[in-house]
Amino acid sequence: MTASPNLGLDLEGGAQITLEAQDAPNVEANSENTDRAVEVLRRRVDALGVSEPSLSRSGENRIIVELPGLEDPTEASEALGQTAQLTFHPVLGYGQINGEAEDEAVEDDGDEASDEDANTDDDASEDDADNGAAENGVTDDHFDPTAERIEIEDERGGPIVIASSAMTGEEVSSASAQFDIAQFDGWYVDINFTGRGGNVWADLTGDAACFPEGDPQRRIAIVLDEEVISSPRVIGAACDIGHRGGTSVITGDFSRESAEELSALIEGGALPLPVEVIEQRVVGPTLGDAAIRASAWAAAIGISLTALFIIVSYRLVGLMAVGALIGYAAMAYGALTALGATLTLPGLAGFVLAIGMAVDANVLIFERAREDYVDGEVKSLRNAVPSGFKKAISAIADSNVTTLLAAILLFFLASGPVRGFGVTLTIGVLASLLSALVLSRALADWLIRQRWVRVRPTISGLAKHGRIRLWLRERSPDIMKHTRRLLAASLIAIIVAGAGIAMRGLNFGIEFTGGRLVEVEPAEVVDIDDARDAVTALGFPTAIVNESGAAGEDAISVRTVEMSDTEAREIIDAISELGNGGQMLRDELIGPSLGSELQRNALIALGIALAAQLSYLAIRFRWTFSAGAVTALFQNVVVVVGVFAWLGKPIDGIFLAAILTVIGYTVNDSVVVFDRIREMWTRRPEENFAGVANSAVLNTLPRSFNTGLSTLFPLIALYFLGGDSLSDFAFALIIGIVIGTYSSNFTSTPLAVELETKYPAPEREEKPKAGVGDREDPNYGAVV
Repeated sequence: MTASPNLGLDLEGGAQITLEAQDAPNVEANSENTDRAVEVLRRRVDALGVSEPSLSRSGENRIIVELPGLEDPTEASEALGQTAQLTFHPVLGYGQINGEAEDEAVEDDGDEASDEDANTDDDASEDDADNGAAENGVTDDHFDPTAERIEIEDERGGPIVIASSAMTGEEVSSASAQFDIAQFDGWYVDINFTGRGGNVWADLTGDAACFPEGDPQRRIAIVLDEEVISSPRVIGAACDIGHRGGTSVITGDFSRESAEELSALIEGGALPLPVEVIEQRVVGPTLGDAAIRASAWAAAIGISLTALFIIVSYRLVGLMAVGALIGYAAMAYGALTALGATLTLPGLAGFVLAIGMAVDANVLIFERAREDYVDGEVKSLRNAVPSGFKKAISAIADSNVTTLLAAILLFFLASGPVRGFGVTLTIGVLASLLSALVLSRALADWLIRQRWVRVRPTISGLAKHGRIRLWLRERSPDIMKHTRRLLAASLIAIIVAGAGIAMRGLNFGIEFTGGRLVEVEPAEVVDIDDARDAVTALGFPTAIVNESGAAGEDAISVRTVEMSDTEAREIIDAISELGNGGQMLRDELIGPSLGSELQRNALIALGIALAAQLSYLAIRFRWTFSAGAVTALFQNVVVVVGVFAWLGKPIDGIFLAAILTVIGYTVNDSVVVFDRIREMWTRRPEENFAGVANSAVLNTLPRSFNTGLSTLFPLIALYFLGGDSLSDFAFALIIGIVIGTYSSNFTSTPLAVELETKYPAPEREEKPKAGVGDREDPNYGAVV
């Protein structure tokens, strides 16, 4: 427990950029070529000086770049975004300005480059380096390095004409920024070529040296990503030199930064295939720290309230359950650390949620143990706990399997933060099973063996029914008498929610639509109208500008379809200026192609999750039960989505995690009810199914209420403490749990009753009743 889990960039702060390799004319974007691109990009990232960067291939042709601590993505995206192959071209002459040839008498202030045997020269300046990212001047829509004549702007914005490429960056073995005050009086870029590359470079510089000084054809253009990054003129070389050289230097008025930038672009420019930035996420450390702090408080408050509730409800055995709950938290944390899993923002929320859900198995066990002891099915406390475990194990197994299905599907089908949620949910479910079936049982068994507990059984918490069960037994309502009214109420809820979806539409987040979102925390409160005016003045009149309150502070988010890194920085600076200072909390960029893919994958994940869980239910129960569970799931999903539609809340990846969790929770609840129906129906096959179902619902309602309430505690704390992202996540789960508790009892079961009435099960033989100690419950008319 001394180690700490790895923190995702959304908690640690930093940038994550996802690149997608594209097919080139002669190169396929397969895993092998993508791996080669990863190594080239690794050299570019190393040149940025970011501590502990991470680059990895994802799938066949995607590359994920993580840059911890990098708050401004401009530098990284500029380096990584220049993704075309590096090419070297002879310069044929000047290009056109307003249809007229540029005056060839214009002073040539190009950079100077020199081969150790054949020389070139490049009078670069720091301003020149800044102009290296000038707007592309290629006349065609697509830059073709093999064309005979290409008109393009040089690094200073002047039009030049270049010939087809003489060599590519594949022939560059290394490039570095050097300082030699004795010879060059400043910084220069040293380039080393491969054997063949050295020969081609010598031929190229030798041909250029045949032209007189000042002639543009004495220059050589180095092109990267359709832009000229340097076009030095050759100096000190003999015309048509026959000598071969393997090194060269580019000199000029370089600063250290401009020399390092140029060397990094030249060395890292030889990508085997082009890549495109399809996703970019930048999170400031402030947001990450606030999220951890908020989640920690939510966990502490949630655990405290849950523990208090369990102790009040189940007394000493509840205290044992709290001990098991603490053990669960330790096991889950230890597993998370031992596996080296990365803890993300949704993953942290999933961990907090799992704390409340871990109570469910204990509540199931204690309710069954209390029921057996109070109703006289077992005669002693010592036998009550084993009996409760034995009768609850089926429901515990079925409910946890369905939740695991959702978690595993999240891991394999989702990506990014949602996948991290699946990891923590899986660990949480497994740890809760171990805690309930091993640790909780050991503690409860130890407790009931104590003489001072046996002589005062009331303090154990198992000798008296809870208030909800007593209230239900006193009134013994026939709920299943009103199945059609209950189904009508469910239908009305679905219609109202569906109307919200149809009339208001869904507010898809940028993950599903593509676009860019920046969030800024100003030092002082900024009026939202002033922020909108500032964003409009920067050229974004249709941008969505809202108050966001991320990290529990007053923040402003700006969302638009298209926004460059430079424009994002201008918006951040403008809002910060309005607030007399400020800082960027997050910056997310999603390409439109990735957004469409995420929408498709979200629907696939949702469909597969439903199919897998319902297939499991169909195997474990009758098809009428599965149909009831399908309807309950449909109701829950539609209601949660409908509420978000009516309120205009965003539908994003974290919301998808919430929906899949709601599905798992609903199935979990339905399984507990159906398991009790199956048990009672097996023992009383001659009784009307509606009566059996009614008895089962009345018996499971106390458990449903206690589990739902204990799960809501940490979610309510997370809703008030978690900021925008986590509060929306918690809000979706709160709605889902409330509706799920209702639908598993009052939608799925009534529908199963209606279907069993119309399509009754085949006649079955009555199972012999349990042995000594069984007795009929006069209120329920059932063996309990």
